[in-house]
Order: sequence, then C-alpha cells, then structure tokens
Amino acid sequence: MTFRNTSAFLSAAASFALLASAAHTATADTETSENFSRTIEVEMRDNYFEPEAITVARGESIRFVIRNEGQFVHEFNIGTAAKHVQHQAEMQMMVDHGVLEADRINRDMMSMDMGNGHTMSHDHANSVLLEPGESGEIIWTFESDQNLEFACNVPGHYDAGMVGVIDVDAAGVAGELSDDTLNAN
Repeated sequence: MTFRNTSAFLSAAASFALLASAAHTATADTETSENFSRTIEVEMRDNYFEPEAITVARGESIRFVIRNEGQFVHEFNIGTAAKHVQHQAEMQMMVDHGVLEADRINRDMMSMDMGNGHTMSHDHANSVLLEPGESGEIIWTFESDQNLEFACNVPGHYDAGMVGVIDVDAAGVAGELSDDTLNAN
C-alpha cells in the first residue's frame, strides 16, 4: 500500500505516540488488574456514552469496563479537550487508509509498519477502540484535578456529542453517581 502523503502520516504517527506518552493528568496501571478501588461500567451507543459524566477522587484508581452496544466502531479515550482535538486528526487518517470502517476495524492494517517503526496500532493505555459488540477495559489512576473528558474520536462522533466529563474531586472524595452502571468492588 502506498501513502500519498508519507510526511503527513509520519507527523501524525509521531503526535499519536506523543499523545500516548504525554504527561497526562492520569496514568494507566498496567501491572495488574487488581490495583483499582472500584469499577465503572461504560456503554458506548450511537453516538453517546452511558453514563455521560463520571466523578472520581483525586488519586483514585478506576477500572473502566467498556462495552460497544452501538452499530458502529467507537472509542473510549481519556484526555483533555486539546488532546482529543489532536487525536481526531489521527483517527481521520485511520479512516483515510482503510484501517477504520463504519462498523469494523482492520486490525491487520493497524499493525502494519508505516515507516520508521510507526503503526496505527491504537494500543495506548488511555483508550480502547471497539467494534460493535466488543468489550475492553482500562485501569486508570487520576492524579490531578485537571479538566478531563472521555470521548470517541472516530471522525464525526465527538462533534455529534459523543463526549463525557470526568470530574476529578480535588478533595479526594468521589461524589455519588446515580447511574446503575457504577459497581463498587
């Protein structure tokens, strides 16, 4: 496969890697699936999340269990609004190169070497990309009270409102969620 604009791709791939390694206000805990205080279940629909807002305590480690209950490919991505804007360009590139279709992910293409060791693997600790009916999980520690969102950056989805607020309680006490999708451990 030949890419018309290799330098644009490499630039986007580099910023994709930067997005994954940037100093987030939260960190992934990839050591074990037992290092979390509670589980929050999130359903992705066409084009919204349930719940639409999440409250966590500063310093709290949360296990997110994400299910795509929609008819389209969706992403659950934790980041700031600015990081989501950057990531949307990378997701558009995935569509442009046939990696993402409306209802499927070409995972073979995601692992293809696009030059200089860059891939479109989308294996970052802050996100999961799921086909309809798939599930995934993220364990995340919220170390700061900076403004965070969870969003789907598949082209058009964020703009259609597929974004939710993460309220990080700086006092260290998570507020109550009235949604049935919250399960205490």
